[in-house]
Amino acid sequence: MRILAVDAGNTRIKWGVHDGEGWQVQGSVATTQASRLARAWARLAPPDVVIAANVAGKSVARALGAAARRLGRRVRFVRSAAAQCGVRSSYDRPAQLGADRWAALIGAWHLRRRPCVVVSAGTTMTVDALSADGVFLGGMIVPGADLMRRALARHTAGLRLQKGRFAFFPARTADAIASGAVNALAGAIERMQRFMRESGEGEPLVVLSGGAAAAIEPALNGRVEVVDNLVLEGIVRIARDSFR
Repeated sequence: MRILAVDAGNTRIKWGVHDGEGWQVQGSVATTQASRLARAWARLAPPDVVIAANVAGKSVARALGAAARRLGRRVRFVRSAAAQCGVRSSYDRPAQLGADRWAALIGAWHLRRRPCVVVSAGTTMTVDALSADGVFLGGMIVPGADLMRRALARHTAGLRLQKGRFAFFPARTADAIASGAVNALAGAIERMQRFMRESGEGEPLVVLSGGAAAAIEPALNGRVEVVDNLVLEGIVRIARDSFR
């Protein structure tokens, strides 16, 4: 089964065609340019399934639907559930969990099947706890590094938005801001690791994905595995489980 999987996020819409063995082709467009999807997919052979995790709103959902129809298919949307693909949710209202977070949890479980802190670092960063027996214990959402930097620039008089770099002992204001953002994100991840250890989950693996993964990984302690397009991996698992 050929699956066109789509991860429609706040900043980018990432997509890929999976044939059961691996990714045949992958690509992305800016979320603000969702109407370009039809052109991006114009040379694709019609897939068997088009399936999307969309957290970018109704206008993007319409653009996804229109692009799928050009391929002769109807787009199907991931919905978070109480249980799916071996993962169970502890959310009070499972359907309220973001579809991208749910897909990432399923992707991490099928890739590793061990306790994990599942992290998607983009415009925002989600930090989700996945137990040794595949239970989503809960998680947190924090502003991403760019959001933190823009908030400082917007709400202070002297902290202009400028490029900085991470340092253990920053000696420039721009570096202090960049380092503060990375350390805040790393701290959220490491606290979730600690919470999991204290609840008896052993030493959880950090499964890290998203555009800011490369900046965060060096600041983390312990074992970290960076997985490109973790949400897409989960979407493929959901499609194979749902549309055999």
